[in-house]
Amino acid sequence: VNVRLVPLALPRGQKLHCELCLGPATLRCGGCGVTYYCDVEHQNADWVSVHEKICQLLIPLRTALPFYNSEKERKHGQEQKICREKFLAEVTRTAAQNFLFEGKHEDAIPAALHSLKFSISVYGSNSVELVPAYLILAEASLGLGHLAQGEEYLSQAHWIVLKSSYCSSAVQSNLHRNLGLLHAAKGNFEDALYHLANDVYFASCAYGTNDVAVSGGHFHMANIFVHQNVLDVANSLYSEVSGTTSTNYNSQHPRIRSPMHLQDLRLGPLHPHLVSFADEKQRAEATQMLNAILDFRERSPRPQPAKLAKVLHALAMLHYLTQDMSKASWQGWPLCPDQQALGHFQDIVLFPAVPRG
Repeated sequence: VNVRLVPLALPRGQKLHCELCLGPATLRCGGCGVTYYCDVEHQNADWVSVHEKICQLLIPLRTALPFYNSEKERKHGQEQKICREKFLAEVTRTAAQNFLFEGKHEDAIPAALHSLKFSISVYGSNSVELVPAYLILAEASLGLGHLAQGEEYLSQAHWIVLKSSYCSSAVQSNLHRNLGLLHAAKGNFEDALYHLANDVYFASCAYGTNDVAVSGGHFHMANIFVHQNVLDVANSLYSEVSGTTSTNYNSQHPRIRSPMHLQDLRLGPLHPHLVSFADEKQRAEATQMLNAILDFRERSPRPQPAKLAKVLHALAMLHYLTQDMSKASWQGWPLCPDQQALGHFQDIVLFPAVPRG
């Protein structure tokens, strides 16, 4: 629902701007009455992205503040406003991140813009707290093929990090990964490798050298070496990724001891402690990486049964930890005519043998 604005009815000197592009507004949201758009297309984009969730929550933030009778009331009102803005910054950032997980880059942008605005209102325009929103905007822009826009967002994030006296290693890891992907998309492979190496370094500082979070940098570096036809280095990096993920996932589950145990898991209720083994972003990245490595292994002119088995084991454990038992058990028994490869897999994987039909 929208309300068309009549410019002559506005107070003298008041200019209303579109929520997404900051152009002259011609429409107002009929739900909250405090959000404006330049056209129906931008209103629909914002509604689908995040406005439907936060429509009513915007009213107390964008209406005139009441008259306070004391300094204590004024301070309390200001604290409430900041708490609301922090909450909305987190809600919109999470919504934008979820759209990225689903590959909906266009839907992620309005939510990320909201998160950026709320963060600026709370922390100021030069705070390191703005970097996550800039990185989401950059990733969404790169996903849409808008390299120039993505580079602009990354430049702003990079400049804030450089000026900041402290920035967490996790944020710097994410920044360098996106910079690496930008340079890779532009064909600047040396610069891409430099930033991805920094990604690995900062991820190691934040999570430890053997954490799954470090594997992303190795994976993207391997992709570049494949593109450059340096297959021995790519093969080594892919092995590092599959080995790290396999070891991590293997340590996060209760060991399967018998075929009956597996059957109980298939038929029984979900185990919350397994489902929450990692956040959604890590699961999405791990699935993408392992499937790409599996494809690389299967297309390799030189079969490497042990390495193929390691990738399959990591994928099986990933599906098991997310309670997708059909994929977990099937992943463990690929249709492989090479009995040596099958033997390697049986030595590594924890699932009981089942007939291959």
